[in-house]
Amino acid sequence: MSGDYERRLREFAGAELIGWRAAPDPVNRPMIRHWAEAMGDRNPVHLDDEAARATGRAGVVAPASMVQAWTMRGYAAAVNPEGTGGQEALSALLAEGGYTAVVATDSEFAFERELVPGDRIGMTEVVESISPEKATALGAGRFVTTVRTYRDSGGAVVATQRWRTLRYRPGPAPAARRPRPALNEDNAFWFEAAREHRLLIQRCAACRALRHPPGPCCPECRSFDWDTVESGGTGVVHSFAVNHHPRHPAFDYPLVVAVVELAEGTRLIANLVDVAPEDVRIDMPVALDWLDADEELSLPVFRPGGGR
Repeated sequence: MSGDYERRLREFAGAELIGWRAAPDPVNRPMIRHWAEAMGDRNPVHLDDEAARATGRAGVVAPASMVQAWTMRGYAAAVNPEGTGGQEALSALLAEGGYTAVVATDSEFAFERELVPGDRIGMTEVVESISPEKATALGAGRFVTTVRTYRDSGGAVVATQRWRTLRYRPGPAPAARRPRPALNEDNAFWFEAAREHRLLIQRCAACRALRHPPGPCCPECRSFDWDTVESGGTGVVHSFAVNHHPRHPAFDYPLVVAVVELAEGTRLIANLVDVAPEDVRIDMPVALDWLDADEELSLPVFRPGGGR
């Protein structure tokens, strides 16, 4: 990094990132209750006046760690931020150096007094320090430490928070993998066979009915005994959909997803390949092929041809 860039970063030490930000609501019992329930905090001093008075308090008090929650901006303000010029300027300068990713590393609180229903608080945030570039497991980055000061309506400090984040240069994104199937005792055999490029169909050992997807019990006779037959790999398109959104990086779009009726009579859902979406039609003959997504996963796909 150039000396000028380092100088501009150092100049942020002591700079105000957030001016006075008043909490949108006073400290209140409903939010205390919601917080206590969400956090599993069963301390009665947060919920019951009598229990709180038994400890020498005047009434219920807010959990100390809620202090940050009272001043959060909420969704609308986060989407349309106002009064965050210091934050935007620092983020822009860090992005200039390639530090476009961020992760929180630690937070240290010091509490001066407990908050009670009716308190109105606000906060300011100031940059304490920006570290030299460090090598981390996430990538080269800088630790940015800020101090948030929380005050009540009279200006008295109720808490301070030292907040540290790592701003780092993200490395190349890993290659996207196909989503993993949810394996269990009922379907593991099917995916193991698929890795060997064998398309199995589960068959009831009692009544000989075929079924897919695999399951523990025959839907026809309720028998739990079963074996398998191997499909010949031909069928027709029973129905299909063309997916455009939302997009997953492991797939190519537009993505044709079909319900294929196999010659054996069962149906399964699979991708159609080597065919334009506009050329797919109901009852189109298709033939089995295999997609080796990676060393751990092979999946059946179908291409035009074959038939029953």
